[in-house]
Amino acid sequence: MPSPSKAKGNRFEREIVNKLTSLGITAKRAWGSNGASLGMHEEVDVLVGSSFKIQAKCRKKIASFLIPTEHVDAVICKEDRGEMLIIMRLDDVLSETLFMKKSNQVDN
Repeated sequence: MPSPSKAKGNRFEREIVNKLTSLGITAKRAWGSNGASLGMHEEVDVLVGSSFKIQAKCRKKIASFLIPTEHVDAVICKEDRGEMLIIMRLDDVLSETLFMKKSNQVDN
């Protein structure tokens, strides 16, 4: 029986896949949360389409300053001398045409 933390992660990955597939977007969960089962790096938890790779992280609490408020669409953050990262609500991302096009592209 997996640890409660592992079971929570598995549920979160399935939730992501179910949400995407309910919208007609092709998505697969990596067996055992190991991207190697999909022919990808082991950090890949979900593969969307044939090339969009997701690592899913589910935490008890996320720092409140990282959560977009109702007044903004996204939060961009970075650590000192680090790269910029964007945090958006999944529903907002799924409504964007760019994401839909990228996730459904087929590699040639």
